[in-house]
Amino acid sequence: MTSNGSKKAAEQRPMELYTGSERPYDPEDLVKASGREPTPASLEWARRLIEEEGPGAIERYLP
Repeated sequence: MTSNGSKKAAEQRPMELYTGSERPYDPEDLVKASGREPTPASLEWARRLIEEEGPGAIERYLP
């Protein structure tokens, strides 16, 4: 028996971890990462933030 309580091994974790800005994301991803609902106003906020801060804008909302 494995540590996940089944006879079958758990799914393998990725070998590399990503923080968020290493891969493309859109304003809706940023809105959801910040805990907001994707409304027209929050999507506009996210667009502006990405435009001002660049791809790293999502970093503050991810662990």
